Amino acid sequence: MEVTEMEVEEEQPGPNPSNSNPSKRFGLRNSIQTNFGDDYVFQITPTEDWTAMAVSLSTNVVKLYSPATGQYLGECKGHSAAINHIAFSGPMLMPHLLHSCSSDGTIRAWDTRTFQQVSLISAGPSQEVFSFSFGGTGDLLAGGCKSQILFWDWRNKKQVACLEESHVEDVTQVHFIPGTENKLLSASVDGLMCIFDTAGDVNDDDHLESVMNVGTSIGKVGFFGEKYQKLWCLTHIETLSIWNWKDATSEANLQEARSFASDSWTRDHVDYFVDCHCSSEDDCLWIIGGTNAGTTGYFPVNYTGSGSIGPPEAILEGGHTGVVRNVLLTSGTLRGHSQNHGVFGWTGGEDGRLCCWLSDETANTNHAWISGELVIKAQKHSRKNRHQPY
Repeated sequence: MEVTEMEVEEEQPGPNPSNSNPSKRFGLRNSIQTNFGDDYVFQITPTEDWTAMAVSLSTNVVKLYSPATGQYLGECKGHSAAINHIAFSGPMLMPHLLHSCSSDGTIRAWDTRTFQQVSLISAGPSQEVFSFSFGGTGDLLAGGCKSQILFWDWRNKKQVACLEESHVEDVTQVHFIPGTENKLLSASVDGLMCIFDTAGDVNDDDHLESVMNVGTSIGKVGFFGEKYQKLWCLTHIETLSIWNWKDATSEANLQEARSFASDSWTRDHVDYFVDCHCSSEDDCLWIIGGTNAGTTGYFPVNYTGSGSIGPPEAILEGGHTGVVRNVLLTSGTLRGHSQNHGVFGWTGGEDGRLCCWLSDETANTNHAWISGELVIKAQKHSRKNRHQPY
């Protein structure tokens, strides 16, 4: 079996930002090459104590690394199709337990101390699971599937409910709403976001509380603001909208979000949006935009009135050579202090690279380093996520 050491690249200098742009530049600390051909990074998610981060790859494998050092820790193998979502989450106080869902129709749990599968829930033949969330009264696991939302009792792995009348296309997102016990949000390719009350025996007729029509296929959603009453929504055609989910009203609709972001900096045109990031201390929201060449920026969003996007407050440049799929900010806030030895964050992309970034105030920013750990070559098997057109 072929093995190779992690590939490390030093930061390549990029063009200087204009004087009118107060963007903060971040230096590339190191770059780990995870792919061997056309494979690439889907998602990066950390443990609660930041002792490890899980990285899902297009080889249908999840690899574990140290966020502080980049050391390779091991991998979890078992899925037979694309991994759509991973999270260190669940009702049990087990910080080492990682969950993943896949287009193979399963939700699996992994013990990241041994890298072994410890649980499997199946959505049934010919199903796909695009998203999952734990919540309710403590025993519910919700999964977004093909036009359906399925519920299981995670304790015995039995299906307890199925919502099949609210959506007509793939359900790309399900989230139990923070700060509530039973409220669940779903979002779909059909352009609808639905709020359900999952208390009692869940059904479409009695438990659907509200519907918000975005009008186009929904990629990602998230909550922010005081008591998490605000909701951001990114679509597959790169538009951004802000909602108040409690009264199901739209607060801002930025149909030209890419143009607004592109006009606010001197780099290439923003080709896509990766994610949104919010501050836990206030109502600040940033949208993370990227170029096909691999540069990303954190653009502040003004969602009052007609809405606008300002010049980026941070730029990550010189690490990736292709589309960036995921950004993990280690401090939890763009303006906060990192928990991991001055590391600003990690990014992963379609070039198969994991890049670690330091702020420009950190010593030895431009000094690359290498890990002695070996990364095992995985069998080549590439499939793009159907809901990420870029």
